[in-house]
Amino acid sequence: MGYYPRVRAKSIFGTIRSWPEIQGPVKVQAFAGYKVGMTHVLMVDYRKNSLTAGQEVMAAVTVVEVPPLTVAGLRFYDENENGLFVSYEKWADNLDKSIFRRIPERKKSNEKPMVTKVADVRLIVHTNPQLVKSIPSKTPEIFEVRVGGGTIEERIKYAQEKLGKQITFDEFSKPGKFVDVIGVTKGKGFTGHVERFGIKLLHHKNRKHRRMIGTLGPWHPDWVRNTVPQAGQMGFQQRTVHNIRVIKYISDPTKENVNVKGGFPGYGVVTNPCVLLHGSIPGHMKRLIKMRDPARQTSPDVTDLVIRYVSTESKQGD
Repeated sequence: MGYYPRVRAKSIFGTIRSWPEIQGPVKVQAFAGYKVGMTHVLMVDYRKNSLTAGQEVMAAVTVVEVPPLTVAGLRFYDENENGLFVSYEKWADNLDKSIFRRIPERKKSNEKPMVTKVADVRLIVHTNPQLVKSIPSKTPEIFEVRVGGGTIEERIKYAQEKLGKQITFDEFSKPGKFVDVIGVTKGKGFTGHVERFGIKLLHHKNRKHRRMIGTLGPWHPDWVRNTVPQAGQMGFQQRTVHNIRVIKYISDPTKENVNVKGGFPGYGVVTNPCVLLHGSIPGHMKRLIKMRDPARQTSPDVTDLVIRYVSTESKQGD
């Protein structure tokens, strides 16, 4: 029931609605990238309880292009009985002109005065799609990234140092660690009961139809409840996939090739830093997906991840 209502997402990329508390040094708790496609790797099985522990195994991975994010501003939050609210906001002086396609031009007189009480620190970042050849839109996306770890004073100092600068993926996560992937799934449009919910087909002697539900519910309550499977929008909904392990981070694709022969279908060639994630993730190719620190991690991180081979064979088919 947590997936209701199954309606189209308001935005083409996901929204991070909650942030886990972390221990350790100060760092950003999220990053964004563009989904490229899938390939496979040969690596040493790092799972101690696996039947193939220590042996070479093949695993499917998703390639995500992660060009650097630009820190356009910072926000400090305070808290009262109604929750968090913005107590201080500051924007960088050297803003990229492309960001004004999303927001009106900023005026220095609009800055709020500095505060002393801070409950949360976040960065206002935007993507750099002009660096990605495969993305048709060159209008950046703007969103907030929480700064976690350390003390509040250390977070404030970190945010002030990053204002107007760029942050890279390795400042967020490392190979062997888990991330939560947040994205919008592929849109399927309006579909029927069977395809949308996988309900059983009615008997062949049923009157007029088979791909339909047997009943809309009892007489009382005398309304149709939202638990009844019905036809409607399928796909293009925000989903969060927990505990996706980072397999490899490639900072320079020209030195360490990750592109398959002929380019990734529907995407093309990766020219920016990219990351390999274990398994599949939601979303269509070229779609912006967000990665966040894991909120439900139960397995430990891996420090000795060994990758023997990354497949660059063509995905175009025969």
